Amino acid sequence: MTFTDWLVDILLIALVLRQVRESRLTAVTLLLPIGVVLWAGQHYLHGIPTGGNDLVLVCGLALLGGLLGAGAGMLTRVHRGAAGMVLVRAGVTAAVLWVVGVGSRLAFQLYATHGGAPDLARFSAAHSLDLAGWTTGVVLMAFAEVLARTLVVGIRGAVARRHNVPAGSLAPAA
Repeated sequence: MTFTDWLVDILLIALVLRQVRESRLTAVTLLLPIGVVLWAGQHYLHGIPTGGNDLVLVCGLALLGGLLGAGAGMLTRVHRGAAGMVLVRAGVTAAVLWVVGVGSRLAFQLYATHGGAPDLARFSAAHSLDLAGWTTGVVLMAFAEVLARTLVVGIRGAVARRHNVPAGSLAPAA
């Protein structure tokens, strides 16, 4: 893993962990995670492989990322503060879902680059997968996680802003 790989993973974790403390929902808080994954996509994504079972792997990982991101977005408290501004606070469960997504990608990268490559190569050969499928799947998993969470929180923030929703009413159930 390169320094850049570490930096992207740590930055994605930090973006949500900083929201464990309640903060204002702004365009920057919504667009910064998207900017990070767009940069990462330009750096790591070089097409979508469709040979063998690569497309199944890529779609499965993207779906998993989308589910984790949507879950994190739904478990983030979104409400209007006393001054009328929209506030967000990622609950512990939302942060855990986010860290599970980013952490699983980080763990996979560590495994693949620190001794797991032979096992991964055998598994890939047995299941008609190649390296491009794994790389694309992991990157699209991150995209889907970030985009889904951002979309859910953004929509919930717009609803709170537009409808003068009182504090707590857009908080996640349980």
